[in-house]
Amino acid sequence: MKIYRAWIYVVLSILLFSRTGNVHGVTQRSKVNNGEKFGRAPLLERFAWQKLDFSYPDERSRQLAIASGEFVPENALPVGIEIWRNKVFVTIPRWRDGIPATLNYISLDTNQSGSPRLTPYPNWIQNKAGVCGRGLTTVYRIHADVCDRLWVLDTGTVGLGDTTVQVCPYTLNVFDLTTDKILRQYRLRPQDINQNTFIANIAVDLGRDGCDDAFAYMSDELGYGLIVYSWQQNTSWRITHSYFMPDPLAGDYNVGGLNFQWGEEGIFGMSLSPISQDGYRTLFFHPLSSHREFAVSTRILRDEQLSQNSYREFQVLASRGPLSHCTASVMDENGLQFFNLIDQNAVGCWNSALPYSSANHAVVARHDDAMIFPADIKVNRGMLWIMSDRMPIFLLSTLNYTDVNFRILTTSVQEAVAGTVCDNTPWRFGGNQIW
Repeated sequence: MKIYRAWIYVVLSILLFSRTGNVHGVTQRSKVNNGEKFGRAPLLERFAWQKLDFSYPDERSRQLAIASGEFVPENALPVGIEIWRNKVFVTIPRWRDGIPATLNYISLDTNQSGSPRLTPYPNWIQNKAGVCGRGLTTVYRIHADVCDRLWVLDTGTVGLGDTTVQVCPYTLNVFDLTTDKILRQYRLRPQDINQNTFIANIAVDLGRDGCDDAFAYMSDELGYGLIVYSWQQNTSWRITHSYFMPDPLAGDYNVGGLNFQWGEEGIFGMSLSPISQDGYRTLFFHPLSSHREFAVSTRILRDEQLSQNSYREFQVLASRGPLSHCTASVMDENGLQFFNLIDQNAVGCWNSALPYSSANHAVVARHDDAMIFPADIKVNRGMLWIMSDRMPIFLLSTLNYTDVNFRILTTSVQEAVAGTVCDNTPWRFGGNQIW
């Protein structure tokens, strides 16, 4: 009955938006411009928090954790999301003390909105920091594949910047989501990383030959490399390229009223195209401190030998234009790419049936309060999921914990692109795509 009432509430909220333009206080700032550059879809605020909280077994356990410093609510910042069936996963790095669990989830069976407490995944024990091989120390972004596996890279680090301590090796953990058991653990080789390595993003490439034909791509943001892991071979290799490096002219940022410089931020967001006729995908990627996108065929990445001597196989795409620093990106099965535009408090789109250029980009969601620093983005069953977390304010200033700081927003992909240049309906593009 509670779930039924929650769904009625969501439906009524959507109907209310169609009349007032507002759902849970989230109204998009963008307006239609010649039917091409801005989306009109409503943003639904699914979850929102002033501070994060956790589902302790009882209130006494929670109070003891706070008293001991094991849990410091003001120190928890969510950075990544993933959606699988009835779960929304939320990751929290251990940048500061008092983070009891780095990998968590929200049950959609019991939570449709509000500020739910997070449940550690797969349990409390396996979220203990520094228990190498048995516990998760720090997790950033994650990926659930169609084989019901959750790919989780544990960086093994505590702290951030000069305070970072490597308490465990970088370890790739792959969970069976149907049993909540670890299928495989793989420690990255010493030659896969360097003294500057900081890996925050992962993309998973499934080929035509089923679940064993899987590769993970991990972007080394500060070490300027790409680490490839082969599930079938159970081994990894590192790729270097100058396109993984930041643009020295793109290191200045203005987000949430703060001006700051992140000039060292290299390869960050990645998205994979649908499989093309040659049996491979295209990996699109971008440094965080850049306004450009780059691309390479997974035919190159999947072959260790080929990947080491393939400079010209990497492609430079056009600039997105000014104010286009991008965190995470994702591409759906129809070749629609969505990307977080942190300078604009917005999400952009590109239909890959068209050339990559700013003229072929559109803004599908924008909000100057609810979308301060969109940190992660996912597509699931035709819905776009966006996490915003005000990260620069958390790191460089002080969050106001009487205000809403963290949000998970959703909107329909079809509605988001309708009427924009990204719309891939047959009457706009003849149904032709490049994949």
